[in-house]
Amino acid sequence: MISQVKQGSETVPERRLALVHRVIVPDKEYPKEYAILVTDRRSVFIRQRKTRRSFVLRYEMRIGTALVTDVTPKTLEDYAQNSLESLIADDVNLTVPHDAVISIAMRTEEHERRRRDFFLWLVMRRQGEVFQVYDFEMKYRLGPHQDATVKFYMVPLGAYFKPRRQTQSRETILREYAADALEIFQKVLPPDCIFVAG
Repeated sequence: MISQVKQGSETVPERRLALVHRVIVPDKEYPKEYAILVTDRRSVFIRQRKTRRSFVLRYEMRIGTALVTDVTPKTLEDYAQNSLESLIADDVNLTVPHDAVISIAMRTEEHERRRRDFFLWLVMRRQGEVFQVYDFEMKYRLGPHQDATVKFYMVPLGAYFKPRRQTQSRETILREYAADALEIFQKVLPPDCIFVAG
């Protein structure tokens, strides 16, 4: 079912445009995995079922890729049977109307070196690559005098990452995954939205 909004005397259907198959939203207790369904009016963060433990998700946020490779990325077709109304009404999901977005920033985060990350740094050195993780901060209005921010890490599933790894560097794959998402948002967010890419 397609959500509709009245425009004058006409009813204009809301179009589903793209799906970012996986991001991780940090949380003190348990990082949350989402897919982002992007329409021409809003972004719906669709909560994914728990596929791994909290410490694994936190580690994935540091290295930028999923450690488990047997989870198949969702597609737009997978959500075709779900009405937008039902996705928005579900409390575990997060909906951000595009006309409420103030700014979106894509950044790379420098992680401090910890003793327990020795294996990670050893692998990076052997591969001669940097495990560069990209994260986004989307700031939006909740009301006239209240803003909110959602931060999410661009961590693709192993099924997305692994085949590309045969021909591309880790850094290139992660940069393209983040850049593709930024391009999607640039097409749908309002002209006065501030974009920052660092």
